[in-house]
This record gives sequence, structure tokens and C-alpha cells, in this order.
Amino acid sequence: MKKLFLIMLCLVNLSSFSQELKLTKRNANSSVGSEFTKSIIDTSLSLADREELIFNEVKKGNIPSFLRSFYPVSLTKQINAIEYTLVFWVLPDYLAIGNDKDYFYVPTTPMLAQRIADLTKTMLPTKLMVDDIYKQSKRKLEPQPIPPTKAMTTVAVFIKHNELVREQMRLVNPKGYTGELTAGNKKDIIISNKIYGQPTPRVVIYGWHKLDGKAIQPVYNKHTNTWADYSHGIRLISTTGYLNGKRIKLADVLKDPVLHELLSDEGVILKTKYPVK
Repeated sequence: MKKLFLIMLCLVNLSSFSQELKLTKRNANSSVGSEFTKSIIDTSLSLADREELIFNEVKKGNIPSFLRSFYPVSLTKQINAIEYTLVFWVLPDYLAIGNDKDYFYVPTTPMLAQRIADLTKTMLPTKLMVDDIYKQSKRKLEPQPIPPTKAMTTVAVFIKHNELVREQMRLVNPKGYTGELTAGNKKDIIISNKIYGQPTPRVVIYGWHKLDGKAIQPVYNKHTNTWADYSHGIRLISTTGYLNGKRIKLADVLKDPVLHELLSDEGVILKTKYPVK
């Protein structure tokens, strides 16, 4: 009964919580996804220049309308004989450029992912958050891996995988998107203690759950922070949640010696951001 009360209390607070992504409205004349890919497919374009083009499109608000509203993910856990209910808010799908009919999932380095999170006043998820998002997703898609080659970091392969996922979406809904909390279509770039501690910062990836709930990608940090391949997805999370009905910063939860267990299964996470350079 207490658990139900706490969940209801958190959800009632939806009325006082900003449920929209902090980003300018999309201009109707902005490039759709298929048009935008033509501007970044040139193999002579440097990674830095490509990511700047992506950032500028996001900054202009060139993302689909279905990616602007947050969805609640709720969890309850007992720690030291005390029951906690936490609700955090996530975007329903991975970051994409374009409109609802023609959009392009944009794999990025963690540096760009962090810049976008900073721009939109959001954060990236932890491994445990990715698991919770998958469990509570209304639409679970079967992963569509492409055999690994040296080309997996090229825009041509990004486009190929984008079409595979978009076809899945069209089978679900002729509009081309599910309109629900969706998972299984990409791996997540996650925040983790494994970002740091080596000569160069790492990108840490995890997830891509199969329909049986098992993740294809275990937590992995062997790539440097300049790595971005076709499988990467950027899931933006609101920095604010509700803990037992009270508003709280998720970064504070992750830094807490007790409460971190709600969001992290690797201990306290003091650095909840990637370096952007």
C-alpha cells in the first residue's frame, strides 16, 4: 500500500514537472533525415566537422516531435530496511535528426553526446537505468546488428542501420515511429566510473537488449572517446527526478553513499558527465 502511495505521489508531481525537452521549436524548412545524411556522408569530412554539423542541427531544434516529450520510469527498492520509490524521466527513443516522417538516428562520440546533454539540460543513463528503461518500454524491438568491419564507423553504415530500424518502425506503425517508450534498437552510451582512470577518457557502451531481455553488449570501455559506430544511441534523461515524492537531482542520487543503489550497480558515481574535449 505504501509503495502504491509513493508511486502515485511521484506521478501526481508530473503536473509540476517540465515534460518537454528544452530545445527550440523545429523549423518546417529544416533538413529531413535523408537530406541531412547527404551533408555528412562525404568521407573527406573530419569527425570533428561531422559532429559540429550534427550539433548545429540539434541546436536549431531539428529533431522529430515524438522526441520532445519525456516518459516516466519508476522503480522501488529497499535499502537498509527503508523503501525508496524513484521516478525519472526519459525520452521515448534515441536521438535523431529530421521530422516524424523522415528522421536519422545519429551515432555520436560521447563528447558530442555530452554537449547535446548539456545543451538540453539532460544527462546520459547508467547501465542500471538502461535496464530499467528496457524493462518498462512498451515497444521492445529486436536488435538489428550488422557484422563488424572497419566501415562500421562510417556514415554509409549509419544510414544502412537507420533504414533497418526505420523499417521495423514502419511495421509497428505506418507513421514510422512507435509513439511509445521504445528500446532494443540501439546500444546506449552510458555514464560510468569506467570513463576515467586511463590515459585517455573512454566511451562506455552497454545494452542492445534482445527480446529475451539479455543485453548483447556488456559494459565495454575499450574504445577511446573518439569512437562512434552505427550501433550507438543517445538516450537523453531529465536531470531531475522524484524520490519518495520529493524533487531531486539524479546526479546527487548517484553521488550518495546509500541512494546510488537506485541508479547504479557499480557503486557511487561522482563524475556524471563525459569530458567534452
